[in-house]
Amino acid sequence: MTMELKGCIFDLDGVIVDTAKYHFMAWRRLAKELGFVFTLEDNEALKGVSRMASLEILLRTGGVTVTDKEKEQLAARKNGWYVEFISGMTPNEILPGCIRLLKALRKEGILTAIGSASRNAGTILDGIRLREMFDVIVDGNKIDKAKPDPEVFLKGAEEMGLAPSSCVVFEDAQAGIEAAIAGGMRCVGVGNPYLLSRADIVIPDLRKITITQLRNL
Repeated sequence: MTMELKGCIFDLDGVIVDTAKYHFMAWRRLAKELGFVFTLEDNEALKGVSRMASLEILLRTGGVTVTDKEKEQLAARKNGWYVEFISGMTPNEILPGCIRLLKALRKEGILTAIGSASRNAGTILDGIRLREMFDVIVDGNKIDKAKPDPEVFLKGAEEMGLAPSSCVVFEDAQAGIEAAIAGGMRCVGVGNPYLLSRADIVIPDLRKITITQLRNL
């Protein structure tokens, strides 16, 4: 049975653009300052996780203990480096298939939203000149709970004026897939089928999905 598709909510990092490399560069730099090496493999655990939760994981990885005040300072330092990296982003960094899909959704009258834990979503969307392609932007500045809590997606549906059951989420992280499921939404995994097996469908990138497929989820 086809669903009545009215809205699509997109995670930003890893779905619309690949900012993961910039996060990794900033976290790795912080780890180096703290005296340990943070690997790409370690970084997998940070996907879709909030900044402070990511810092906790990083500190555990390095066996480093700091005060709450120091945690705030470390998170701010990491974010400063990250913002430096992303402020140079251009439309060339939009991932394949994204613009075509967004245009197709708009043509069908399907609303679009960003649902991201990032507090820098606006900076990124302005840099890649894609802000006007989204009806609603819900980022880390508007939410209290990190994925896998469904808050970010439920707020996206609410701001679009839609029932969660009429929305599809696009996610590249396990925590995001779990958040979509918890929010009662269908979910498209973008990336590794092994890691994203709980999604309704998994695609390598946004070139590999059609609106018909979305309606059939």
